[in-house]
Amino acid sequence: MTDAAQIFTPAYLDEVFPPSKTDAFFEALFGDAEEGAYDIRLRFESQVPEELRFAFHLQQRPGMCLACNLTYGLPQVFSRHPLLAVGKLAQNLCAQLQAAPVSWDLSSTREISRSLHVIPFIIKIA
Repeated sequence: MTDAAQIFTPAYLDEVFPPSKTDAFFEALFGDAEEGAYDIRLRFESQVPEELRFAFHLQQRPGMCLACNLTYGLPQVFSRHPLLAVGKLAQNLCAQLQAAPVSWDLSSTREISRSLHVIPFIIKIA
């Protein structure tokens, strides 16, 4: 098994899912990037046979309230939003391991702290 942690570093994931997507996402959603209460980062969590585990980290922006924001409905929004293109993202990530995605899923938002929520992103691979 390839060591996915060596491939999916924070720097690499920031290239694949750049921080600029946060502002573009809020621009599309609200018409103004300044309305966003958090920054979105993709992070690698683990690899088990036939599964890659990532998470979208929603990090509170200074002066904003992440706890007051509606982050719990985001898995459904993220899964369908064309700007985020999560299905294409799953394909691109799997290509780094010369694997094919069988399926992917965004699980329920978890509150890690008042300033950090995460959306688990699980990719089943062949």
